[in-house]
Amino acid sequence: MAEQTTLFGSTLQPLAARMRPETIDEIVGQSHLLGEGKALRRMIEQDSVPSMIFWGPPGVGKTTLANVIANTTKARFINFSAVTSGIKEIRAVMQQADENRLFGAKTILFVDEIHRFNKAQQDAFLPFVEKGSIILIGATTENPSFEVNGALLSRCKVFHLKALSEEDITELLKRAVKSPKGFGDQNVEIADDVLSMIAVFANGDARMALSTLEMAVLNGDEGDRGVTVTRETVEQCTSRKSLLYDKNGEEHYNLISALHKSMRNSDPDAAVYWLARMLEAGEDPLYIARRVVRFASEDVGLSDPRALEQAVAAYQACHFIGMPECSVHLTQAVVYLSLAPKSNSLYLAYGKAKRDAFSMLSEPVPLNIRNGVTKLMREEGYGKGYIYAHDTEDKLSDMQCLPDSLLGRVYYEPTEQGLETRFKERLESIKKWKKEHGKK
Repeated sequence: MAEQTTLFGSTLQPLAARMRPETIDEIVGQSHLLGEGKALRRMIEQDSVPSMIFWGPPGVGKTTLANVIANTTKARFINFSAVTSGIKEIRAVMQQADENRLFGAKTILFVDEIHRFNKAQQDAFLPFVEKGSIILIGATTENPSFEVNGALLSRCKVFHLKALSEEDITELLKRAVKSPKGFGDQNVEIADDVLSMIAVFANGDARMALSTLEMAVLNGDEGDRGVTVTRETVEQCTSRKSLLYDKNGEEHYNLISALHKSMRNSDPDAAVYWLARMLEAGEDPLYIARRVVRFASEDVGLSDPRALEQAVAAYQACHFIGMPECSVHLTQAVVYLSLAPKSNSLYLAYGKAKRDAFSMLSEPVPLNIRNGVTKLMREEGYGKGYIYAHDTEDKLSDMQCLPDSLLGRVYYEPTEQGLETRFKERLESIKKWKKEHGKK
């Protein structure tokens, strides 16, 4: 039966599937792993891949790499999905792999979304990996340190795949427009700046970029000479009305700066606007959330200790549910931080301490606050004169904790903003007590 074709003459197979690379040289990006002379490239070319985990965000080529290995290896290659397979299927595959090994045949087992397997399912692979019945290749979008069993992870080499750059994705899109596997036979006209627009929207995800291009072409303007894809067509397909980030990334930093300074200036309306500008341009919400967490301590600090709680909670919400739902959580954090009293005393305190730490690197730790864990250490005076504050009536002591050369140094100077007034009063009372009870 002949394959059904679309209006453009290509098969119903999605563009991303049609453009999937079959050789290493067709892969875009990941030059740190696949460049000439790199370890992973040599392993694939020599058909000597070990058990390994491909870790990276969606659309960066984890499954593509597995397919390239499948095309080049002499081993039996089995594609396995953590979503649809259970213990029964695992055992059946492992038994067959064991039998193949007896005849000198290798089995490579590719497990997509390996983080979705529970501990028992992951444990089922372990003995077969240990004795060499299978070469396991797992793919995951989650940090394997947390999602893959330690025993299994220790037997696998982890390769971290990076999000594709705008240049990588633009190159891939140009290839899709010209390639016979893509739209090469359909005379598609699309300007380079429009391809760049799609690349920015894709945010490092090649699959999203190709799907967006495919939608734009299907909705392009048809003429006698072919199909024309305009900026307006892409905007309609992505619901993005403007390209917010330029190629060199300057606007990216301009906008995060605008958000930061609007919050610092206690302007929630401006802050929410700049937040929306970034999110609607396809910015990673976790990137914004990290900057918000930094702001909570750098610009609010102890004037409102709950600011950090709000910021961290927003980060966690972004991690749990992603866009578009997490936009409201980021908005909550941004408005809270905009309205919070401002203090940069923690930022200044660390800056001053950092300068001293760099210029006075060899200052010894006072003997009285060293741990005298051995007899020799105690004989050398380690821990001598240490005062356990909890044993004192006022829970305070005048014990020296700074090196001699830094005595009297002041790093933290609290403001009178918000709740930091309480910390200032407490610090002043502590200093007064120490002065009254200090050595005469």
